[in-house]
This record gives sequence, structure tokens and C-alpha cells, in this order.
Amino acid sequence: MKTKTLLPILAFLLSITSIYAQKKSNGTVYIDHPAIVTVEAMTKAFVAGDSTKVASYLADDFKVYNGVSTATKQKGRDKASFAGGAIGWNKALDYFSIVRTKGAYPDAIEYKKDNDKNEVWVQTWEDIKGVHKKTGVKVNMPMHRLYVVNKDNKIQTLINYTNQSVFDEIGASYGNRTNGTIYNHHDNINTVRNAFYAFEQSDLDKCLSYFSDDATFSTIHQKFGESDNKTEARARWQGFLDNFEIVSLDMIGYPDYLEYEMSNGREVLSWWNYHLIRKSDKKELELPLHASSSFDKDGKITSHMIYYSQSLLDAK
Repeated sequence: MKTKTLLPILAFLLSITSIYAQKKSNGTVYIDHPAIVTVEAMTKAFVAGDSTKVASYLADDFKVYNGVSTATKQKGRDKASFAGGAIGWNKALDYFSIVRTKGAYPDAIEYKKDNDKNEVWVQTWEDIKGVHKKTGVKVNMPMHRLYVVNKDNKIQTLINYTNQSVFDEIGASYGNRTNGTIYNHHDNINTVRNAFYAFEQSDLDKCLSYFSDDATFSTIHQKFGESDNKTEARARWQGFLDNFEIVSLDMIGYPDYLEYEMSNGREVLSWWNYHLIRKSDKKELELPLHASSSFDKDGKITSHMIYYSQSLLDAK
């Protein structure tokens, strides 16, 4: 019994020893280093739009590369192009800033192997922020950068890793483009009207029949992302009917049905005026309400968002 017990233990200890024996250091990681000072000073000058000062931190053979590009052979941008970009970014963005990501700090790494030139790698985690002056697109995203700093403490290489979608949106926003069709008469508009007027008659069964089984229901008073399911919506609406008598629901203007090209979205926007009597004190109330109702391809409402003032319902 002892032999059978010891064999697995010895095997485990030998495997642990083998794992630790495979570890081998290849340099040192620094939290404070002259290369970090250079990198952060360059970034500060870049945000300030001082292209001359930016250039003073760069080696003559400096190159910057896009770390998320699909190109297999990037030529990179040179010193003059990158330094001049400091002016371009400041002209393009209001409130431009590059700051350390909360909880993050840069690392300076001095490798031992294959480092005959005594180069230092600096890696940073930062947030780049601003508002594009022409298009109003908000820039607020994380950015990871890898730098190679040479033995003269000049930045020789920079590799940028950022989300390109915000720049795509900026580019697309320079031109005008359509995104579907707006209808003032459509079957989906008819569905919304029927649903509201069924509610006016306190016919919750018919009202909810216009919604898909997995429909979501939300109001402006819920936290973003929170919603009710169909059962919860029925209970909420029944509570409303228990507390208020509906004199009439009047449509304001006319609904719009938006059939989007992007993502095949289908949305009915409608505006209403609720004429109510609060049952507890017989007070007459008027409640303006806006609804945004999303549809599936089968003509069922899949999500329903309403906007209204709770203070008007609570008015004394």
C-alpha cells in the first residue's frame, strides 16, 4: 500500500521539478527606466502638437507601423511623417489626450538574447481621447504601443495597436449617405396603432399578441440594458390600468417607419398623448409619450422602448 501511494507522489514531484527546471530568464523588466521617460515625453509633446519636439525623441531611421494591419510587408511611416502627425491630430481633434489606462503602467524590457545593439523595448497601455472637429465622432479607446529605444535613448521603432473602426467611422462621416427608407404608411405602423388602441381598451391579450414571444420591454426610467419580458410587461401594464382610467390615447402627428439598410433594422417611431384619470384622487392628467418599436421580418414587435415623465403621473 505504501509503495502504491508513494509512486504517484514521486511522479508529481518530478513533474514539478521538470517544469521549474525549464524556466530561464532573458533579461530584466523595469518599472522605471530612461527609455520610459523618453517615450512619455514624446507622447506629451505629440499631444501638445509640438512636432519639432516629437522629432527630437526619434532616431533618424525611425519607423512607425500599424500593429493591426493585414498587410504582410509594411513600409511604415518615417520620422517626418510621424512627427508632422502631431500637428494633424491637434487640428483634427478637440479635447485631444493620451493618458495611461487606469491601473496600467509602462514596462521597459532589456533582453539578454539577440540584443547586441543594447536596445530597450517599452510597452505602454494608454487611452486616446478626443472629439473629431469635422464629424463629431467621439474618440475614446484603449491603445497599446510597443517601442524600440536604441542605445542613444532615441525611439527607433513604434508599433501601434488600436481599434480602427473609429477611424472608419470618421472617414465615412465626411460624405452624405442614405441608410434605408422612411415610410409614413406601412403594415408595421398599423401594428403599432392596433397595439396602442388595444391597450386603450384595456385589452392586454390583444395588445400583447402583436409582440413576439421573446419581446423585450423597457422604459426611460430603467437602467440602460435592463428590460422586462412579456410576462413582466403584462404585470406592469395591468398595474398601470389598476391605477389609471384611460380616457383616450391620441396620436400626435403620424408615426414613422424606418427600414434601415444597415443590419436590416426595422423601427416604428410614434408619439402619443395619454388622457388619464388617476383613480386614487380622480385627478385628470395628460401624459406625452414616445415609443420606439423594433420589428422582425414577420411583422412582430421584438422590442418596445417608451419615453415619458414619471413626475407628470405623480403630479399632485
